[in-house]
Amino acid sequence: TLKSEISNFDHSASWEEITYLSCEVGHGLIRRGQRGAAQPGINLSDIATVLVPLLGDDFQTKIEASIKRSRSLVVQSHSVYAAAEKLLLDTLGMADYKPKEETINVKSLSESIGRSGRIDAEYYQPKYEQVISRIKATSHAALTDLVCIKKSIEPGSDAYTDDETGLPFLRVADYSKYGINKPQKSLTASFVSSKRAELDALIPKKNTILISKDGSVGEAYCLREDMKLVTSSAILHLTVRDPGIVLPDYLTLVLNSILVKMQAERDSGGSVILHWRTDEISKVVVPLVAMATQQKIAELLKQSFELKAEGERLLTVASRAVEVAIGQDEKSALAYLDAQG
Repeated sequence: TLKSEISNFDHSASWEEITYLSCEVGHGLIRRGQRGAAQPGINLSDIATVLVPLLGDDFQTKIEASIKRSRSLVVQSHSVYAAAEKLLLDTLGMADYKPKEETINVKSLSESIGRSGRIDAEYYQPKYEQVISRIKATSHAALTDLVCIKKSIEPGSDAYTDDETGLPFLRVADYSKYGINKPQKSLTASFVSSKRAELDALIPKKNTILISKDGSVGEAYCLREDMKLVTSSAILHLTVRDPGIVLPDYLTLVLNSILVKMQAERDSGGSVILHWRTDEISKVVVPLVAMATQQKIAELLKQSFELKAEGERLLTVASRAVEVAIGQDEKSALAYLDAQG
């Protein structure tokens, strides 16, 4: 049926607009060429045979404008996020901070293994002590004093499903400090039914901070709204105890900053597979700046995510417009584009 929908269009020439290939129709045709089971893939020769509709110049121009506008908004979003990061470091007097690269640090047994229990030399590199000393020279607190930490669940691969009607299961690869991508896995209805009470308690709410403790350790994101999903055990949920002391957005920015990244690097080093223990995360030293500055940072982050959301909306609109052009006609698609702005 997908092929027949496109057959009404002239496909003797090439149209390289990425929007078509990512919309339901184009993506569906590409997936038809998927081969293999354990490691599915698509041959380049199969992709080359995908039929592409030649839509009118006016329509293509409008789609191109939407895509360019979308990309511009995403770039602006990242720029505003970077401004928030700069404000944090400027406030702490660490905008140009670069830790010394000394690799020698002399410690007694009581000062090293006796205190930390670590025997790997990398843990004691001076740069880690330097950054923590800089933080402690300002108002600060241990993370455990600022948040409640909740662990999530690891249901096992038998509970995974590709069925989009299942409960979305968020893994570390599905999000970054810039936002959440659509989870690639869901949990089966039978598993959800058998663990209903436990899973309901793990569904994160607005202002919950997600932070990864495995793989890409220390990646943090603050939820902008309640989310109907469950996270893997590699992701911790942090809930701010008192927003009058620290704002969720501000704390998230700090967790993603070099100030905490270096603490994560120190704690999770010395192993083949990166792992940041929960007890280590709870001891992270967090700088506390004036509430007025925290609010400025939170406002910049709000602007950043609003720009990103609008960019994503324009992508969705462009994709849907192509589907309308193929399923109905270009006139309807142009009307849809105009209505969506």
